[in-house]
Amino acid sequence: MRKLLFAFLLISSPMLHAQSLFDFQTNSDLNSWRIINDGVMGGLSEGAIALTEDGHGKFHGTVSLENYGGFTSVRCALPQTTVAPNTVALLRVKGDGKSYQFRVKHQTSDYYTYVTTFATTGDWQTIEIPLSEMIPQWRGRRVDLPTFDRTSITEMTLLIANKKNESFELLVNEISIGERE
Repeated sequence: MRKLLFAFLLISSPMLHAQSLFDFQTNSDLNSWRIINDGVMGGLSEGAIALTEDGHGKFHGTVSLENYGGFTSVRCALPQTTVAPNTVALLRVKGDGKSYQFRVKHQTSDYYTYVTTFATTGDWQTIEIPLSEMIPQWRGRRVDLPTFDRTSITEMTLLIANKKNESFELLVNEISIGERE
């Protein structure tokens, strides 16, 4: 049923085509996903990625501001994926009312990522993010480069960093890209 709903949402909006980057299911292999906590800078935040019994990805944990911390993320390496100037990312998620970041990298070796923030409502929602509106950042600061203007992506990340101590849970059904007409 959830796949039919997501497919309907893709069909009902004017897309030339859509491509799944990761589709969470009960038998999904999470080996391409990697947790990056603020412990790399001395922080104490803890995040995890798991599969629910319903086959959703679950990014969850706690964010701690102690020891100059304040974030946790889950990163997925992708095969080099071609994108066009009108490409949008489509995230089918159910959050906890908190804000999260979606990030992409053009090349794995880039020190910066292209970032946008999205809010969750507590209900299932499809978040549509035009890649061309994503801004380059490094360690939370804007980099003096234009917004995303690349022809491919090699990595995607979900991150929480709301500048407060908090527990969080973000369910993810699927992350896709599509081209807008």
